[in-house]
Amino acid sequence: MKSLNKNIGFYGEDIAANYLKNLGYIIFERNFRCYIGEIDIIGKDNTYIVFVEVKTRYDNNYGTPAESVTYSKQRKIYKTAQYYILKNNIHKLNFRFDVIEIILNDTKNAPTIRLIKNAFQI
Repeated sequence: MKSLNKNIGFYGEDIAANYLKNLGYIIFERNFRCYIGEIDIIGKDNTYIVFVEVKTRYDNNYGTPAESVTYSKQRKIYKTAQYYILKNNIHKLNFRFDVIEIILNDTKNAPTIRLIKNAFQI
């Protein structure tokens, strides 16, 4: 089951990266990892460096995908982003935390994608 969830997650991240590129985002990194945590996508949207959390589900039976980005998950993303900012010496830029929800339909329909800009602040 864990392997299936990882595959779904990677598939969702591919969909999200393509979606963001089509919106004009520039993707810097995917799956940035450090000792603190992981950020799914790091990119640029106009004047903002954006840290994106991607949540992929088959349905909303257990709540929306964005609802699974709890406060503790937000803090972990924030601390990982701080590490990235310091490591790359980009602390003078504007930053934002976005969430992308992807609902995979089991019919032949395309996935439903919802971008939540500035989804949270710490």
